[in-house]
Amino acid sequence: MLQCLLTCRNIMTHSSIMVDVGKWPIFTLLSPQEIASIRKACVFGTSANEAIYITHNDEVFVFGLNCSNCLGTGDNQSTIVPKKLEALCGKKISSLSYGSGPHVVLCTEDGEVYAWGHNGYSQLGNGTTNQGITPVQVCTNLLIKKVVEVACGSHHSMALSFDGDLYAWGYNNCGQVGSGSTANQPTPRRVSNCLQGKMVVGIACGQTSSMAVVNNGEVYGWGYNGNGQLGLGNNGNQLTPCRVGALHGVCILQIACGYAHTLALTDEGLLYAWGANTYGQLGTGNKSNQLSPMQIMMEKERVVEIAACHSAHTSAAKTQSGQVYMWGQCRGQSVILPHLTHFACTDDVFACFATPAVMWRLLSVEHEDFLTVAESLKKEFDSPETSDLKFRVDGKYIHVHKAVLKIRCEHFRTMFQSYWNEDMKEVIEIDQFSYPVYRAFLEYLYTDSVDLPPEDAIGLLDLATSYCENRLKKLCQHIIKRGITVENAFSLLSAAVRYDAEDLEEFCFKFCVNHLTEVTQTTAFWQMDGRLLKEFIAKASKCGAFKN
Repeated sequence: MLQCLLTCRNIMTHSSIMVDVGKWPIFTLLSPQEIASIRKACVFGTSANEAIYITHNDEVFVFGLNCSNCLGTGDNQSTIVPKKLEALCGKKISSLSYGSGPHVVLCTEDGEVYAWGHNGYSQLGNGTTNQGITPVQVCTNLLIKKVVEVACGSHHSMALSFDGDLYAWGYNNCGQVGSGSTANQPTPRRVSNCLQGKMVVGIACGQTSSMAVVNNGEVYGWGYNGNGQLGLGNNGNQLTPCRVGALHGVCILQIACGYAHTLALTDEGLLYAWGANTYGQLGTGNKSNQLSPMQIMMEKERVVEIAACHSAHTSAAKTQSGQVYMWGQCRGQSVILPHLTHFACTDDVFACFATPAVMWRLLSVEHEDFLTVAESLKKEFDSPETSDLKFRVDGKYIHVHKAVLKIRCEHFRTMFQSYWNEDMKEVIEIDQFSYPVYRAFLEYLYTDSVDLPPEDAIGLLDLATSYCENRLKKLCQHIIKRGITVENAFSLLSAAVRYDAEDLEEFCFKFCVNHLTEVTQTTAFWQMDGRLLKEFIAKASKCGAFKN
């Protein structure tokens, strides 16, 4: 079987989705002015009674119950009034996680790691078991590393560096630190063994288990396995990383851990689940534990995001069209099959249905208190009432505003300057692009976003290339990446080469190599240009694609 060549970090999106923190009850303590100042936030704690948030000015505030000094304020007092954490202000927090004590671990854009709170098992990584009453930098073995992601289990912590090294520390009764023993680990220790020489690109923690994805799409697990949450086909604990062999032949992009279950998402948008299933959190239609990965949501469309949290038995997933599903323990009910919700993001599932109602990731916040300039422009796109110019494409009209087009696009600025005002046409005919493609382009000039299927995105990529719209080219490439399948992979590769989209070309190439047997049986493969086909074969052979 071919090795999976996909570099997951290029595809996985760690930047947070925009949501409304008002869905979490604890934020009702804040004034409208305080809510309006929030840029990022996280709700945590055994009862979801603690919160941390970062403002637009990069100031950091905390409030709530303060169990185990988890607010980091220097005292053990609860507070319903936000208190500023001076030590973290201006640090540009990029990733944050928390344990059950709770303890809190975060990293900054500069790669520094800070921790505080419960420390009974050395989960703060400072070599002691004394509670951390204020944020303190975690130094051992991490000072020379730029950490890009952190993850916490119940009482253990992990940190992933930019160069793919993984470090773990804290409670180790089941081997969750991956050191080969069950002795607690007082300071960060590099997780090696089967991960030696491999580049880790994604991490997640269950209560007492750990999971990692490496850049070739392989998945490794270690720690407690009593419910099969490591996916190894048995329920024996593992003291060092062990590869999930049942996922051999698929490329995993994202991993997520619940209390004692695991979700994994492939590069083809397929979803696998395994581990504990007492509440139906695997979405298999029953409550039987699964010791090995089992594919779910097979009848649904492509999945693009999965969500779970080590403190809850709830699962969520988002599909390509934006549909959000939830299953598992939902407000006390056991939902044993993925249920379609009306939510716009997976985060809302945890706000409204998880127990406790914590956040599964650090969130970015969007406010809709008023109609912004951008929102006003979006509203006026294709509006006959205010437009002063029409495009006719395939016999259909698109209404626009010359001023907006001139401001937003060099192509139109040049075009309009070539006309005297009195010679300017009221209707411009377009025949080189289709209506969906040209409409999507004009709408992009008003909204900065694109909503097209991958096949139409190829045409828009052509337009973006012709009009020298580099950012639009990147957006098109992103849409195509999210929509790549075995059937269209070679067509997309050909388009990437044709439009000189190097990053997309490399992505499509790797996908084709990862699924070589299937894609070579498609119509698109046999319709491929002869020169391009030779170049593909030559490049694939250099990657070892044809080795036995």
